[in-house]
Amino acid sequence: MAFMTDGPLGRLKRLDEFTPHDLESVRLLLRGDSVIDWHRLNLESEEEARALLEAHEFRPSLAQDRARLDTIRNEAVNYLRRQFDFPIPKPVEDATVEELMLMASGKGHRQTCACAILKAMHIIHHLDGRELLFCLPMSDQDVFHLVEEKVYRVVGGMLSAGFPIVEFVGGRKNKDSLYTKLLSKRDASASQIYDKVRFRIVTRTRDDILPILLYLTQNLFPFSLTLGGESINTIFHFRRYCLDHPHLRSMSKDFQTGADDAFTPSDNQFSDESYRVIHFVVDLPVRLPEETMELAPPSAWSLGPIVFVLCEFQVLDRQTELGNEQGEASHEKYKERQRHAVKRRLKIGVRPMAQPKRR
Repeated sequence: MAFMTDGPLGRLKRLDEFTPHDLESVRLLLRGDSVIDWHRLNLESEEEARALLEAHEFRPSLAQDRARLDTIRNEAVNYLRRQFDFPIPKPVEDATVEELMLMASGKGHRQTCACAILKAMHIIHHLDGRELLFCLPMSDQDVFHLVEEKVYRVVGGMLSAGFPIVEFVGGRKNKDSLYTKLLSKRDASASQIYDKVRFRIVTRTRDDILPILLYLTQNLFPFSLTLGGESINTIFHFRRYCLDHPHLRSMSKDFQTGADDAFTPSDNQFSDESYRVIHFVVDLPVRLPEETMELAPPSAWSLGPIVFVLCEFQVLDRQTELGNEQGEASHEKYKERQRHAVKRRLKIGVRPMAQPKRR
């Protein structure tokens, strides 16, 4: 069945329509890999390349955005030459970002150069967006509001179009939850809290999960902004799932970044072993309104209009959710274990284990 929306790509893809690029994108979310470790892209057209830029909140048709992309590319080229004496052919150096993406999907020396430039651009753009966020006279709550507006607009469109989503919940962690979470962590640093803004999507069936994840990477956040090492996948054995679907099976032999483990497990000490979920963190790109950019100091204007905000997403199917609501896997039991551990830590700290007496 096809689902239509007013989004940039409109239709929710079926599994038998996935391209190698689509499959690698959702696999990166599930594994928590870094796009920096990829050795190639798998884009097939300039339209796909432009759509990826738009997922980053760039508007390639605007002169100022095109100039911004050129600036980032030039800085990346200069960096590669300064630090590594990287041999970059003139046609690659002068290529548009869309052309670089297509080169990175090809073969040979130009493909290697294009990949290196795009990786450096990824880091430069991300650092500039972070710097811009610190330059703005905006509170966390103001920034979170912009994030929520964007997420509700995209997911609201999915719901109104009849996508196979049976539940969507979004919100911000309240202060008591933040206090408890920090007190429960050995490294009690506020910078390590990634779910101040979090969203939860429950799909109709398990086979709806990958198409929903793909749509999110095309319309809400690019797959490349997944936070490495923060993904949990206890629903899919990804390679086995692909082998069970003939169309996906044909692409699985070319996966990047190594073999798939049975799951990407959680290291949360309070989660029960029977709890199942797909969880990942993204640095969600937000394009600032012009009136907000006017508040930035002149020194920040060269950084572009895009900032990044860490958000947590949980995605699971209805049957899995029902299983999670039972027994020790339930959220109530999770919070009970967490509160017990925090209360004990507050009262007695962490005591070393008793050493056996010497005879």
